[in-house]
Amino acid sequence: MNSSTHIIRIFDSAQTRLALPYPALCDVLVDMLQAHRTGRIIAPERMLVPIAAEGTLLLMPASDGHIAITKLVTVHPENRKEGLPTIQGEVIVMDATNGRRLGILDGITVTARRTAAVSALAARRLAPDPAGPLLIVGAGTQARAHLEAFREVLSVQQVFITSRTRENAEKLAVFARSLELRVQVLQHSESVLKDVTLIVTATNSASPVIGGELRSDAFVAAVGAFTPSMAELPADLVRRSRLFADSLEGVRAEAGDFIQAGIDWDRVRPLAEALEEQGPEEGPVIFKSVGHAMFDLAAARLAFSDGGH
Repeated sequence: MNSSTHIIRIFDSAQTRLALPYPALCDVLVDMLQAHRTGRIIAPERMLVPIAAEGTLLLMPASDGHIAITKLVTVHPENRKEGLPTIQGEVIVMDATNGRRLGILDGITVTARRTAAVSALAARRLAPDPAGPLLIVGAGTQARAHLEAFREVLSVQQVFITSRTRENAEKLAVFARSLELRVQVLQHSESVLKDVTLIVTATNSASPVIGGELRSDAFVAAVGAFTPSMAELPADLVRRSRLFADSLEGVRAEAGDFIQAGIDWDRVRPLAEALEEQGPEEGPVIFKSVGHAMFDLAAARLAFSDGGH
């Protein structure tokens, strides 16, 4: 295709979603994690740039030598007062060999689906009992994505939902029923902690959202807290659990759940390493995810697996 006829593909949210089916995305993520571990992925730390109206611009580049991406995200907390989205973003995809732009993916959809796929991949490998039931704490975008991913990848059949806002939990329950899941909305999570083997915490809480004892075969994917001052999990649970992370460098810098617990970082295993070994026979197991540009790169690789034509 010559330069005069080259078409840049632009995916809206629905098209991005269709381009990233969870089972296939998990397979690409396995390859990406292994490539990153062996130094075949370039993905520097994300850059944060303060912008107007107390906003933040985040830039997250990555390349595998074949394609290159940059995810651009803006965060404007005050936008909600104007009825505008607080987070907006896109992933720009390029041919790494010549710089030709291949297309643009919806950044919010990419983030939701690749984060949920990483959690499902971790649960498939690390959860002592990955069949569920599943407890989801939170009812936002990540909660919805994880509900869908855990059903498609792990064949979860039963889910419990709890959220600070009952109305949001009920809306997520409607979506769960559309997936033919058995679902129950709870006021508090403590009543089912002895019944569930899978837990996803997807909130922006600065204090623990889980209390009480977990089963010895419980797996927790903690994806909500993303700064040192935030912690969805109680420190005593973190200290006595088997600990895994999507990336060690990111978790060391941002995972308040681990930082506030004062854990020995030698106890934390990266997911890429764990994929090559026998999973734990018992838990509790905590998988902490703060995100990484290599996961956006994996999504772009899948979406443009036909070469971008």
